[in-house]
Amino acid sequence: MTQTNGICLAKDFKAWRGQRVLVTGGTGFLASHLCLRLLEVGADVHATSRQDHVSGLNSPRWWKTDLSSAEEVRSLLAAIQPSVVYHLAGFVGAKPDLSLVLPTFESLLASTIHILMGATEFGCQRIVLSGSLTEPGPPALYPIPSSPYATAKWAASAYGRMFHALYHAPVVIAVPFMTFGPRQGPEKLVPSVILNLLRGEVPRLSSGVWEADWIYVEDVVQGFIKAGIVPGIEGATLELGSGAKLTTREIVEKIAALMETSIRPVFGAIPDRPREPVRIADTLETRRVLGWAPTTSLAEGLRQTIRWYAKQMSVGSLR
Repeated sequence: MTQTNGICLAKDFKAWRGQRVLVTGGTGFLASHLCLRLLEVGADVHATSRQDHVSGLNSPRWWKTDLSSAEEVRSLLAAIQPSVVYHLAGFVGAKPDLSLVLPTFESLLASTIHILMGATEFGCQRIVLSGSLTEPGPPALYPIPSSPYATAKWAASAYGRMFHALYHAPVVIAVPFMTFGPRQGPEKLVPSVILNLLRGEVPRLSSGVWEADWIYVEDVVQGFIKAGIVPGIEGATLELGSGAKLTTREIVEKIAALMETSIRPVFGAIPDRPREPVRIADTLETRRVLGWAPTTSLAEGLRQTIRWYAKQMSVGSLR
């Protein structure tokens, strides 16, 4: 841990100690990292999942529930009575498939509305919604989202802003950009390429021309931590990214260089997704409002990610 991160952790511990926090979708990539950090800083962490999980001394208190049910959400909030709610649950996937319209509506939009209703009624002190870089941004007057996922996220963020404006709900929207790191699903680009190369397989990819703002998961988690505790930022939408963009090809080539492999990834083997948005995080505004900036370089984040997947393969946790 760097000195800067150590100072941040000490401040966070003082602010979070004893705070009762609910993290929805606690088994997800980002949410699982967030739960661990909240436990580190002394919060009383509760997390939801659709599956049964065993609660332990160094883990959240798990609640099995369906957030697409308004009654289940009300019962959950009544039982936990959290001061802060992080809503990260929901279907993740930006494919433009028709089959994803209803799953994303139910798991992303309906669940967000139920969380906003319940948390507002119960008087939670802060509601942090996880936005998405796939949401349409300004300046388009009539923007067209790129997928059912992007549409549901866009509408969910709009509901969050409405709840703050009309009902004075203490909503903050944190928008993670292209996040990568340990424990990410193997279907995502960075772990997929790493695992291919560890197995001696050739990664088969799209054209590689799509550009994104890439950021390491621990930096994003620190942004979420601050979004839950910094006073006076209700109603803000805060973008968590590096402020720079790189193509998919550049990221893949950096991974291959760090792994010192002779395997050459094949670009253009699969089609690009249509209408994929290209956005860069407004890090200056986030620094001004939140006092946050990423501290992990791209190379160091990739090195840590590669080490984690290599270790998991060496102990047989990944095949």
